[in-house]
Amino acid sequence: MPTDRTTGELLGAATRHSGSRCVALGLVSVAATGAGLLVPMALGRTLDLLLARSPATGWVLCCAGLVLLLTLLDACETVLAGTLDARTTAFLRRRVVGHVLAVGPRATARFGAGDLVARVVGSAAQAGTAPGARAALLASLAGPVGAVGALALIDPWLAAVFLAGAPALTLLLRSLARDTSACVADYQRAQGRIAAALTEAVGGARTIRAAGTAARDAARVLRPLPELSRAGRSMWRVQGRAAARATAVAPLLHLGVVAVAGLLLTRHQLSPGDVLAASRYAVLATGVGVLVGQLSALVRARTAAARLGEVLTEPTPAYGGHRLPRGGPGRLELRGVTARHGDRTVLDGVDLVVPGGTTLAVVGRSGAGKSLLAALAGRLTDPDRGEVLLDGVPLPALPRAELRAAIAQAFDRPALLGVTIEDTVSLGRASPARVREAARTARADDFVRRLPDGYATPCADAPHSGGEAQRLGLARAFAHDGRLLILDDALSSLDTITERQVTEAVFGAMTATRLVVAHRAATAARADTVAWLDGGRVRAVGTHAQLWRTAGYRAVFAAGEEPGAGAQADAGVTAEAGPEGRR
Repeated sequence: MPTDRTTGELLGAATRHSGSRCVALGLVSVAATGAGLLVPMALGRTLDLLLARSPATGWVLCCAGLVLLLTLLDACETVLAGTLDARTTAFLRRRVVGHVLAVGPRATARFGAGDLVARVVGSAAQAGTAPGARAALLASLAGPVGAVGALALIDPWLAAVFLAGAPALTLLLRSLARDTSACVADYQRAQGRIAAALTEAVGGARTIRAAGTAARDAARVLRPLPELSRAGRSMWRVQGRAAARATAVAPLLHLGVVAVAGLLLTRHQLSPGDVLAASRYAVLATGVGVLVGQLSALVRARTAAARLGEVLTEPTPAYGGHRLPRGGPGRLELRGVTARHGDRTVLDGVDLVVPGGTTLAVVGRSGAGKSLLAALAGRLTDPDRGEVLLDGVPLPALPRAELRAAIAQAFDRPALLGVTIEDTVSLGRASPARVREAARTARADDFVRRLPDGYATPCADAPHSGGEAQRLGLARAFAHDGRLLILDDALSSLDTITERQVTEAVFGAMTATRLVVAHRAATAARADTVAWLDGGRVRAVGTHAQLWRTAGYRAVFAAGEEPGAGAQADAGVTAEAGPEGRR
C-alpha cells in the first residue's frame, strides 16, 4: 500500500501541473464567497433605510449588483472546475499509463489487466477532482469563517454563541473524513475485482460460449457485487449520519444566534437590519452541508489517488549508460540466474551461453520456465539473482534505446499496434522497403497485399487469423534488425508449410543470434544448440541429436510428435554446438 506521503506527492504533482488554473479557481471561489458574505450586510442596511423611510436606491442597486456578480462568478467557477478536473485526470492517466508500460509485464502480473484499466479509467477520473475539491473546500471554509467574523463585527456575543457549538461541528467533520475513507477504499477495491473478472471473461468469450458457461461466468464476474453494495451503503450511511448530526446541531446554533440577536434588538443594541444580517450570517456559518459534501469529495479523490499510488510504487527497470561493443556478434549469457513467480522459484541458478550468430532452441515441459527465460533474455523482466549479459554487457547497464534496438522479439499472441499494417510492422523504425522485405520473410506479404489498401489498411479494419497475426508479429521482429532475435512460441499458430518456410529463414540466412522457444522436435533439430529445461534448471545443453538419446528429452515431445519425428529431424542437424554452448 502506498504511504500518505506517496499519495500527497502524486496529488501535489497533479496540482502543480495545472497550477494557474488551481489558483484561478481558488481566487474565483473565494471571491464568490466574499460576495456572498456582503449580501446579508447589504440587505440589512437596505432594510434599515426602508424602515426609516430614507432613500435606499443605492443599496438596492448594490444588492442587485452583488447577485449579478455571484451569478457570473458561479459560471466562471463551474467552467474552471470542469477544465481543471479534465486536465488533472489526463495528467494522472498519462503518468500511470507511462509507468505501467515502463514497468512492463510485472505490472499486469501484480494487478491484473482489468484492475489496471479500472484504476486508469475510474480511479484517475476520481483523483482528478482533487485539486478542484481542495479549492472548493477552501472557499467552503472561508464562508463559515467569514460569517463568524461578520457576526463578531455586528456584536461579539453573537460570535461567542456560535463558537460555543463549534467543537461539535469539528468532531463531526473529523469522523466523516475517517469513516468515508475506509468505505470508499472498500468500494473501489470491489470495483477493481469486477473489472478484472470482466476483462478475463471478455478475453475468453469464445471458450465461455463453447463451454456453455455464460450464466456461471456472469455470476463469477458479478460475485463482488454484494461487497460493492455493502461498501456503497456504508458510504451513504456515513454521509447520512453526518448530515443528520449536522441537521441537529446547525439549527440549534442558528436558533441561539437569532435568540441573542433578538434580545439585543429589544435592548436597542441592534437594528432590525442587523438582526436580518445576523440571521443570514448564522446560516452561512452553519453551512456544514456544503462542507460535508466538499470534504467527502476530497476524501474520495484521495482514496482514488492512493489506488493510483499503488501502481506507481511498483519499481521501474533501471537503465545504465554503457554501450554495446560496435559490431558485436550478439553473444548472450545467463550467469546464475534465479527467477521467481510469487513464492514459486521458476528458474533456479541457470547458467547458459549462446554464441554470437548461432541459434539456441529452448525446450521443456509446460511450466518449465521457457517463456520466463525468453523474457529475461529480452529484459522484459529482471532476475531475482544473477545477471544476463549481451556481448559482455549486463542488460541493466544499457540505455533503454540501445537495449531495445539490439533485441527483437516475437510472441505467440502479438499485439498489433499502430494505425496501419505498415505502422504495426515498422513501429516507426523501419523503412517501407524493409517492412515489405520482412513481411516476405515472415510469409505475410501475400495476404497483406490482398487487403483493401494493402499495407495502408487500418489494423482495426484488417481481418486476420491467429496465424496471420503471428506472421505480422514475426515480420515486425525481422524488420527490427537487432543483434539478438527472441521467438517465444512465435510459430505456434502457423500452418505446417508456412512454419517450415519461416523456420528455414530463421535458421538459415539470418546473422543475428537467435533464441527460440520450441515445442516441436523438427524446430529443435534445426537449432545449433538445444537447452533442455527441467524443474527450473538447465538439465542438459547439446544438439538435438545428442539429447534425443535421452528418454526424458524424447518425452518432452511425445505428446506432439509421431514416434519417428525426432529421428527424421536428426537428419537435418548439420551444426554442432561449439564448446561455448555445451555444458
